[in-house]
Amino acid sequence: MGKMGRFSILIIIGVVLQSDHCLMTEQVAELGSDLGLSVFKYIANSSEIKNIIISPHGIATVLGMLQLGASRKTKSQLIKALKYNSNGVHQSLKIMRESLTEKKNRDTVTIANGLFPHKKFSLERPFVTKNKNIFQAEVTSVDYGSSDQAASLINKWAMKQTGGMIENLVSSDDLSELTALVVVNAIFFKGLWKTKFVPENTHDEDFYTADGNVYQVPMMAQRSHFKFGLSVTPNDVRYYVLELPYQGPISMFIALPVESDTELWKIMTHINVQTIQNWQNTLRQRELNLIMPKFTAELETDLKEPLSALGITDMFNSARANFPRISASAPIYVSKMFQKAKIEVNEEGTKAAAATVSIIMLKSIGITTPFILNRPFLYFIRHNPTGAILFAGRVANPEAANA
Repeated sequence: MGKMGRFSILIIIGVVLQSDHCLMTEQVAELGSDLGLSVFKYIANSSEIKNIIISPHGIATVLGMLQLGASRKTKSQLIKALKYNSNGVHQSLKIMRESLTEKKNRDTVTIANGLFPHKKFSLERPFVTKNKNIFQAEVTSVDYGSSDQAASLINKWAMKQTGGMIENLVSSDDLSELTALVVVNAIFFKGLWKTKFVPENTHDEDFYTADGNVYQVPMMAQRSHFKFGLSVTPNDVRYYVLELPYQGPISMFIALPVESDTELWKIMTHINVQTIQNWQNTLRQRELNLIMPKFTAELETDLKEPLSALGITDMFNSARANFPRISASAPIYVSKMFQKAKIEVNEEGTKAAAATVSIIMLKSIGITTPFILNRPFLYFIRHNPTGAILFAGRVANPEAANA
């Protein structure tokens, strides 16, 4: 095996969640999602892309799988970024994953993890065993010498696991005879609103984008009781927070600046998993006329740059990467890591998939109804029992799915 030369290792990612468990599980979920939210902030602040959708938990999952095979500085960088040692909390990670996919919940949530090694590449048995035990990862040998067939096999797997939402996850150009392993995490989420919107109430209304333009977009409307609150950043920037629950233990949280000329980054910088936990604990029920856009977003995100900026660098360097617990017989490194994600929000609820989300004031809020989301806003789909962030996004222009 050593004579084959240095292998490249290609990573692709994704996610899904759903749960109900102990404090340790909640802490693990939150720590993993915090890294994903940091990636979300990096992308939002450094990219011209307007509408963003990523899966924070999916990023953490794939890195957690890789961490099981890492050693020395490569491993220490992953531990520092993830803030947990998978070898130390593997039982909690396993419980969390099982909890996220419980069938008793009314929302549909599925997670699948796959290891696709080259047929000539031998994975270390402990690495395979741990990934099967913790992440229930499937192992499928692939002939990367035939890159078209290899890409087709992986893409069919990803499509199946994401309800057909993620197509063409990898291309034949991503793969070659030197590809040693492809690691895939796929997530599919379908949640029905606890209080659905009536389609007959949906009408085209104005949506004001940050650049001053106005677009006519389909706006859903309903009057109901929602948990609602006002939050303020350490820099005294005020913003509204709304919780839209699905029928299971998952909610969408929406953050909208109070002042229409406040840029989203001024609040986004201060949002982390603890911030969102505070939202859930302190929002208060009130009746609102809610008006919000239907929207679809789809995005492919290269994760190498944001992860490198967050201190995960060695695994991408062919000279410094250290993965002896994946394979002791051949040196490998991560050549690519990216995520494809898609979300659809309509009157019924939300469908989302990926193949890889301040201080709350408790006093009553003086806001006149209706509450209209007719300008850019942030959203976070959160599994409330664990604090895991399934998806995080920004809606800058609902009219453009890939703007």
